[in-house]
Amino acid sequence: MTRTPQLQRIEQAVLAMPMARTLGLRFTQLAPGQIEVELPITEPLTFRPGQLQATPVFAVADFAAVSAAASVLPDGWSNATVDATLKLVAPAVGRAVRARGRVVSAGQLLTVCAAEVYAIGENGEERLCATLLGTARNIKPPVPAAAG
Repeated sequence: MTRTPQLQRIEQAVLAMPMARTLGLRFTQLAPGQIEVELPITEPLTFRPGQLQATPVFAVADFAAVSAAASVLPDGWSNATVDATLKLVAPAVGRAVRARGRVVSAGQLLTVCAAEVYAIGENGEERLCATLLGTARNIKPPVPAAAG
């Protein structure tokens, strides 16, 4: 896994968020414009035995897509989700879900990003369970005040 200082900062920033820690997120791939995040399927996140509720599916997709968008920003910049649309296409069942985030179009103010979410079965097979299309606002670092 590629771990440039910028990619390490993205991973650290996400994993410092209480929600990411509560979900048990784990980065499995980090590259400019492409981020992969896994979320274990645990009983507190399900709505019926072994099947994730939509909220954690959305969360892992959003974290992956917006992290991918952050990975192409200039050093020191950050970003935040503006909007996102999730389409559930199959049940999220198995041992985990894996979201593959990617950049669709990077701009100066906004970055369009996407993620595909796969349910990971007990033997490792992947099954597409959701897609997300999102927009992230790119946030320029504040300019330090001049000493006076």
